[in-house]
Amino acid sequence: MTTDTMTVSSGASRIEAGPRGTKPKSLTFSRVGIYAFLVLAALFFLMPLWVMVVTSLKAMPEIQLRHIFQWPQQITFEPWLKAWDTACTGRDCNGLKPGFLNSVKITVVGTIISIIIACLNGYALSFWRYKGANVLFGLLVFGAFVPYQVVIYPLIIGMRELGIFGTFPCIIIIHTIFGMPILTLLFRNFFAALPPELFKAARVDGAGFWQIFFQIMIPMAVPITIVAVILQVTGIWNDFLFGTVFAGRENMPMTVQLNNIVNTTTGVREYNVHMAATILTAAVPLAVYFISGKWFVRGIAAGAVKG
Repeated sequence: MTTDTMTVSSGASRIEAGPRGTKPKSLTFSRVGIYAFLVLAALFFLMPLWVMVVTSLKAMPEIQLRHIFQWPQQITFEPWLKAWDTACTGRDCNGLKPGFLNSVKITVVGTIISIIIACLNGYALSFWRYKGANVLFGLLVFGAFVPYQVVIYPLIIGMRELGIFGTFPCIIIIHTIFGMPILTLLFRNFFAALPPELFKAARVDGAGFWQIFFQIMIPMAVPITIVAVILQVTGIWNDFLFGTVFAGRENMPMTVQLNNIVNTTTGVREYNVHMAATILTAAVPLAVYFISGKWFVRGIAAGAVKG
């Protein structure tokens, strides 16, 4: 290698390495504009949350002064306790606590069953090409774009004929049905992005359908499984429509009971209790996103949108 070549290569390496590790010495007008836009956007989207928090910590006389953005003069947690334990959700005055327990049961069972079935579907559609597999996959993807309201009445009739309408198995089946298309698409695209040599080598060694699934595919599918868990947990927990129609009175989720608290028409509207109940209902999805946000991005990058 000549001296000129070494000089050019070293200069090129300095050019490539320079911008990555150095920060701009001064703020440009465009950078200030970007920061200003991001700050304003953050304030805009955080404003409702701020109003909810400060309102939930105020007593009703202070709320009636209509200073909705001000920090409470005297903080009280009584609205939170009432929203959780004694607020009326119709004829019962047990707060959100029963709805929270129902939402936990529905979310945990519905998420587990949905992910197991979707993972099997994605695995079979990727490596075990049976007759009509592409048609079935197309129907599953089409199901992801069908409006829920279109098929509610046929599902009501079907669940009534099965004798399970308004029961816990009914709401689990409904969430499994409507979570299947998007979850199957995620798992199928993830498995399709894996090297096919893994599957072929396992088949040569004599491994069967279930052995390959449990010993090879499941350990490799952890990133996309986390994505599926986040999507299904937040989707089931935030659901209101299916909970109202299919869950039945004994299995009402937290969102349905929140609606009953907020829409109470007798007595004084306790806005502090309403805000506290809303924050309690949204706490689980917020916690899921804050805790597992980085794993969600990793799972998407690992193959959720490949195929």
